[in-house]
Amino acid sequence: MIKSQKITNLIITVSCLTAATALAFLFFYLVPNNGSNIALIYILALIVIVRFTDGYLPGLFSSVIAVICVNFLFTYPYFELNFTLAGYPITFLEMLAVTLFTSTMTTSMKEQAKLIAERDKLLSEAEKEKMRANLLRAVSHDLRTPLTGIIGASASYLENDGTLSDSEKNSIVMHIQEDANWLLNMVENLLSVTRIYDQSTKVKKTDESVEEVVSAAMLRLKKRIPDAQVNVSVPDELLIIPMDAILIEQVLLNLLENAIIHSQSEKPILCFVDDDSQTVTFHVKDFGIGIAENRQYDIFDGSSYTGSTDSNKGMGIGLSICKTIITAHGGIINVRNHEHGAEFYFSLPKERAPHES
Repeated sequence: MIKSQKITNLIITVSCLTAATALAFLFFYLVPNNGSNIALIYILALIVIVRFTDGYLPGLFSSVIAVICVNFLFTYPYFELNFTLAGYPITFLEMLAVTLFTSTMTTSMKEQAKLIAERDKLLSEAEKEKMRANLLRAVSHDLRTPLTGIIGASASYLENDGTLSDSEKNSIVMHIQEDANWLLNMVENLLSVTRIYDQSTKVKKTDESVEEVVSAAMLRLKKRIPDAQVNVSVPDELLIIPMDAILIEQVLLNLLENAIIHSQSEKPILCFVDDDSQTVTFHVKDFGIGIAENRQYDIFDGSSYTGSTDSNKGMGIGLSICKTIITAHGGIINVRNHEHGAEFYFSLPKERAPHES
């Protein structure tokens, strides 16, 4: 790594000095007897060198070479070194001072940039660890109860098969199916977030139709909750934005299921999409009990649960994963109460970020 940096420094230094000398020759023949401007050309080259090299040595070396070039090539008598010329020491000291000052400033800026990058990396890792801890806590809470219910219901069915009525058997099987479907949803959520972590919190985006993504999420919802009542509205114009369609479907599915299960309302859920010049926003609006004020600030961190007595259906893990997915897309997700319930919404950028192009 150090050897490679030294080679890079050498290439930049030689290239800049060569370019400065060529430009100085051109200027010298176009505007003769104007040595001060030629010195400025070399000073500009020195600034470029110290900006794009590491350490002080390339700048100091370049300043010496630049002074020699001005003296040897562009000062009478030409092609002879004459260090006794009037003003020559001042020129040398000026170039040296510019080099030292610029080197000091750029080195300090580079060190600060490295520290900022390291700090951001540490913050990113800390955020990942916090997310993993929250997911683990949520999983331990959300998976234990349905698993216990499945085991207990299946054991009761097997032990009392001969004494149970058909309606009782159907009730037990329905509870097993409900808990199994919830576990399936949990596994899909965990696979979704694992998929993001495997890609270093980045997602592979392709241009997808918003209408098709909403439609796919609705089809998955109907398979899980056949009686779900959802009114869907999307813009008439075709909206195509960069996203991972499967992950965004998972987010919509989580929000829709939460609205149906936790709103404690039989009124239809409203799912609609709107857009502006830069983003497309997906809304899931229910007409139920809303979200408690003290839960709105940390509801996406994986540790928040509703007050529902149905403890196997805490929505912490699902919302935590929703936030992870939307953040990985460069979007935002939030919740707010309205007069008759709660509204979850998330926005995705219409264009890829420069580093994603």
